[in-house]
Amino acid sequence: MELVYPPVLAIARSLFAAQGLKFTLVGSENLPRTGGAVVLMNHLSYMDFTYAGFPAIKQRRVIRFMAKKEVFDHKISGPLMRGMKHIAVERGNGAQSYRDAVAALKRGELVGIFPEETISRSFELKSFKTGGVRMAQEAGVPIVPMILWGSQRVWTKGKPKRLGRTNTPITVAVGEPMTYDETLSPEENTQRVKDAMQKLLDAARANYPTLSGADLEFLPASMGGTAPTLEEAEADDARIAAERRRKRAEKAAAASSSQG
Repeated sequence: MELVYPPVLAIARSLFAAQGLKFTLVGSENLPRTGGAVVLMNHLSYMDFTYAGFPAIKQRRVIRFMAKKEVFDHKISGPLMRGMKHIAVERGNGAQSYRDAVAALKRGELVGIFPEETISRSFELKSFKTGGVRMAQEAGVPIVPMILWGSQRVWTKGKPKRLGRTNTPITVAVGEPMTYDETLSPEENTQRVKDAMQKLLDAARANYPTLSGADLEFLPASMGGTAPTLEEAEADDARIAAERRRKRAEKAAAASSSQG
């Protein structure tokens, strides 16, 4: 029995209504009504996991998202994440979260994964990790491609939150389920899913209201927007990641020194 998920969804829907968010759901019927499946989706904003749940609601299902452990450690979000049975990903211990996800898939759950791992500052598809398709292969379940578009206008990395009544249109599109091709490598299977997601994304962008003026910052450079190019964003992400690793190493060294 779901004790936490339904009330959280109800609160979220009320919040989105207050914000005037206008959702367009495409292909919700492609999410299987029963059985496990890996749902791979792009990552544009901090709110993506909440918006991505709407197609599942249409199918009377919920998605168990894989999220970093820090979210589970938070005093407010932690109990909610655990209550909704999402899957914690601990830095440096990916094997355990992988096993947890495969077990959930074998129990018939929908498991949501952001294969880019981080929010795309360019609003283009970043490089994908192969974990999602490997989980699908091991659990013997389909892979469902999903994309979001417009969510970056609500709350994305490096931009102010826009959580008031913005009437922002948001598209969530679900593609047809795909099976793992045993004749191909995990990298090649991942590319197949990425290609399917790119087609969904292109269609969503083509049908989205035209952005202009200040909103061009939410549009990819390839579409005439002022967002950084994919290459620029990737370089920036790499620099930030390196700085974080350096700070963690310094912190660990300081802790070791104080104990000695």
